Amino acid sequence: MRDEATFAEAGDIPARAEKPVPGYGATLERVETYFDKTATRTWERLTSDAPVSKIRQTVREGRDRMRALLLSRLPADLTGARVLDAGCGAGQMTIELAKRGADVLAVDISPQLVEIAEQRLPADLRKRVSFASGDMLRPALGRFDHVIAMDSLIYYTADDIGRALAALEKRTSRTIAFTVAPRTRLLMAMWYAGKLFPRSDRSPVMIPHAHQPLAQAARSQGVNGMLRPVDRISSGFYISEALELRA
Repeated sequence: MRDEATFAEAGDIPARAEKPVPGYGATLERVETYFDKTATRTWERLTSDAPVSKIRQTVREGRDRMRALLLSRLPADLTGARVLDAGCGAGQMTIELAKRGADVLAVDISPQLVEIAEQRLPADLRKRVSFASGDMLRPALGRFDHVIAMDSLIYYTADDIGRALAALEKRTSRTIAFTVAPRTRLLMAMWYAGKLFPRSDRSPVMIPHAHQPLAQAARSQGVNGMLRPVDRISSGFYISEALELRA
């Protein structure tokens, strides 16, 4: 059933959750600092048609494939459905959801990326989309039929992801599709290297996860639905796994 709650304007939504999730808040601040102070222009270019290096081209192609994979888990016609694009970035997923007829709330921790997403949204889709910056978990955002969180939970521990899913599950009537960094040898080596040799000008370190331990952590944090793996996308330096939580 369609949720009848109206969209809140970005200025009416609190900038932080009323009760920050333990552990989640500190990582959220690091991610916000990185994207708003270090990486905005990099992501703006990566998510456009502008020429990029061969390495970043593999990331662009991988993200395009992952976006298509997550969208394939949703109905082709989303007319009447309210969808949360959690971690909307520069708005590529937002546009595709709106094209399917969804009423989209696009949220990102970076106000600068939200501004880019607003600028890129085609005029004929603007009536279907509302934007907000801040924490994607805050209850003031309302209820949804579907949630998509592409690459917005990749910096968090299993317990933090479990708490996030439990919070979203309470306000989502159908599906939550999201991505994690899979626990491969390559990513584990990169993860340990990142912990040993941190650099302030790089993104927060991704935390790799395997499906079963993550499912157990989600259950321990109060998630009721079944967490299932969907597929993995590997494209050069982009490696990501899609999972789905259904009511």
